[in-house]
Amino acid sequence: MEFEVWWLLAIPVIFGMGWAAARFDLRSLLSESSNLPRSYFRGLNFLLNEQPDKAIDAFIEVAKLDPETTELHFALGSLFRRRGETERAIRVHQNLLSRDDLPQADQEHALFELGHDFLKAGLLDRAEDTFGRLQTGSYAKAAQHSVLTIYQIEKEWQKALVAAEQIAEQDPSVSYQKEIAQFHCELAQEAMQRKDMPAVAGELDAALRANPANVRATLLRGDLLLAAGDAQGALRALRDIEQQNPIYLGLAAKRLMRAYEALGRAPEGVALLRDALFKNPSDDLLEIVYEKTLALEGAGAALALMRESMQRAPSAQGMTKLLEARAAAADGQTQADLQLMAKLVQQRTKSLPRYVCDQCGFRARLFYWQCPGCTGWETYTPRRADVAAST
Repeated sequence: MEFEVWWLLAIPVIFGMGWAAARFDLRSLLSESSNLPRSYFRGLNFLLNEQPDKAIDAFIEVAKLDPETTELHFALGSLFRRRGETERAIRVHQNLLSRDDLPQADQEHALFELGHDFLKAGLLDRAEDTFGRLQTGSYAKAAQHSVLTIYQIEKEWQKALVAAEQIAEQDPSVSYQKEIAQFHCELAQEAMQRKDMPAVAGELDAALRANPANVRATLLRGDLLLAAGDAQGALRALRDIEQQNPIYLGLAAKRLMRAYEALGRAPEGVALLRDALFKNPSDDLLEIVYEKTLALEGAGAALALMRESMQRAPSAQGMTKLLEARAAAADGQTQADLQLMAKLVQQRTKSLPRYVCDQCGFRARLFYWQCPGCTGWETYTPRRADVAAST
């Protein structure tokens, strides 16, 4: 390979071009920095020194001088809201909305964020009013969903029902059938309190039309028929749960036994629930099956039941019942010892939750149709949740 003399000339030229480009970038950076208002740096300084109120004032001044800094305000507002400083978040977004030169898209964005500020602060009326101003635009759908959330928090079930139906009608890709059925169930329970039985029946029919798999409506219908003295009708209704979702039979166990006992068919009811217990173990089923087996068939049958149940699906609650059954079949000092053991186990397990939300993991001893943690509907399943065994 021959050496070319012009290569020696190319090297300093390339170096010089690189040096010039670096100088140009540095000058551009310094120029851009010098163009930023001093209020911007003051605001940063206040923020770093944990003086958020003064920082907000400084950034508001930046916004007046430079309209391009609106994104900074949105970021600050979101930060304050996440930290629970809702008053500061509200102030940031209200100051944005007070600007006459704010573009329409940014006005809608600021309104949406302000609505969430009010919602986080618990100012539900103001949040609803703010979201209601977003009838059109890119935030309209999200605002509708937020208003629906507010109605559920306020337990305004009729308003929630109308809002959910409107959302589903406007956007067929969104399904609120599960929620709509639950809203009808809430309205049915309100009608029960008023003793308006025709209204109860109408709401339950509407719930099952919206979601044929809604077990809650079937349970409420069973309650309605039992209260009316129609044990046969209640039994037919409650047996539908086997087709809807058999794991919910635990919630229907006491109702089913009431219907079977009213019809003089208690052994048939115990057999049905025992089979359900072995297929889908739950503490609700365990308690009622043990109680009825002990009453109808005696201590020996109850002990055999608990032994088989513990072999299939051991649990702390089941162990308590096993010890009780063993104590009932024993006598003398052995019985006293077993009763003491059962009492101790019961004390240890009485505070353990039975149900766990599939969505957020919220644990509770009571069954909820709407999770108190994440507000999701039908996220609890009434199957055994033995915390001691899983931790």
